[in-house]
Amino acid sequence: MKTISAPTLAQWLQDADRPLPQLLDVREPWEYQICSIAGSRLLPMRALADQIGELDAAQPVVCICHHGVRSAHVAMWLWRQGFADVYNLSGGVDAWARQVDPKMATY
Repeated sequence: MKTISAPTLAQWLQDADRPLPQLLDVREPWEYQICSIAGSRLLPMRALADQIGELDAAQPVVCICHHGVRSAHVAMWLWRQGFADVYNLSGGVDAWARQVDPKMATY
């Protein structure tokens, strides 16, 4: 498992020469309704084990939560399940809002 900063992820998402990662938001639905990163998929942490088959283990995955704690746990779990290219968004959507998209709602 690796970590990635919000600005580095933003650059990756804008790089047409690099395959896009799966953006996995592990927060609760009420949190996702407040704010989310465009292109992210909501899959709450509690539902992950039941829906892991919906993820592509061959593609990079960036795990996202509010501040980066829950997503770090999920990223480590995915890595243990055989996902080779897993990242945790350091600082979560809060860092994204502060460093990349200041118009994004925060909570």
